[in-house]
Amino acid sequence: MIDEEWSRYACNLLKAELARSGIGYEELVKRLDAIGIQESYKGLAAKVNRGTFSFAFFAQCMAALGTKTVRLNE
Repeated sequence: MIDEEWSRYACNLLKAELARSGIGYEELVKRLDAIGIQESYKGLAAKVNRGTFSFAFFAQCMAALGTKTVRLNE
């Protein structure tokens, strides 16, 4: 149960950063590709919606978004 809560938290955090940036999944796929990370739209959407991604993937997404600071508590 705790893992599910953390997965949901990570999912919501990534979605919040996407919203702050005004970026959707399609644009994120393009930006990830630009930094050498190949991900399909469908694969990305599945990972994010399930919250089944590693911290490394989260960091890659933040780099692709140009996000330097992530707020963990709001």
